[in-house]
Amino acid sequence: MKKRKKRWDSVEILAFIALTVLAILIIIPFWNAVVIAFETSAAYVRSPFSWLPGEFTLDNFKYLGSKSSGLVRAYVNTIRLAVVGTLLGMAVMVVTAYAFSRNFPGKRPLFLIMLFTMFFGGGLVPTYLLIRNLGLNDTHTAIVMLSLASTYNIIVLRNGFESVPTDLQDAAMIDGANDFTIFAKVMLPLQKPMIATFTLFTIVGYWNNWYWPMLVLNSPDKTLLQVFLRSLITNASQMALGTEITGITDTMTVTYALGIQMAAVFVVILPIMLVYPFLQKYFVKGTLVGGIKM
Repeated sequence: MKKRKKRWDSVEILAFIALTVLAILIIIPFWNAVVIAFETSAAYVRSPFSWLPGEFTLDNFKYLGSKSSGLVRAYVNTIRLAVVGTLLGMAVMVVTAYAFSRNFPGKRPLFLIMLFTMFFGGGLVPTYLLIRNLGLNDTHTAIVMLSLASTYNIIVLRNGFESVPTDLQDAAMIDGANDFTIFAKVMLPLQKPMIATFTLFTIVGYWNNWYWPMLVLNSPDKTLLQVFLRSLITNASQMALGTEITGITDTMTVTYALGIQMAAVFVVILPIMLVYPFLQKYFVKGTLVGGIKM
């Protein structure tokens, strides 16, 4: 039998057109930024917008890779912070969510206290003073503690645990499994989509974290990528064409400020662009599973 072709209704056609236009509006500026990062200042002056670099160069990336730029140090710090913070944060959130999916004395008051923090924070100044009084100023530990757990993520993960049929848990208990075994071998594998989704969200949160690192971190050797990027854009905007920068090999001529800025933006967002496609399939499934009970 011949398969009947699906006919698109007017809503689907309008949605397709709108999303296509939106994708074009997003892709064109991004591609232009990539082209600027790989071309010389002379080519940019001749044609501020082009689909391919007029004169190909890697000078901007060479400057970013030099010791004087500080990009490598910021990269290492950010990767270390993102990995450690994500592992600790996901461990805290998963265990907390599982605990709130069980029945125990005082569950409701504790849950309401946690929910209260979702709507009311301690404030910027008290939080900063607390970090300073704890001796955590200018440390990565402070950044991890400030981003360790998300109430929203815990609630969604809890809903996912509660959606697991009790028959599976009862069957595991009949087979002799204890609470830890049920958690590790029954519950966690079933929540893999949600865990993968929130893992990526947490990594992206650490990767894009800028405000608190700017306030807390003072030492140049502890700087993170977003703080480095802001500093670089601020400094690069003050560079004139042909400014001399020393400390790369002997002397290097920076092509132009905008090229350095676009190269830095491209280098900073590249890891997230590479990681995202591998976890994209978990997004819809994970949010749907966690949103069954709200």
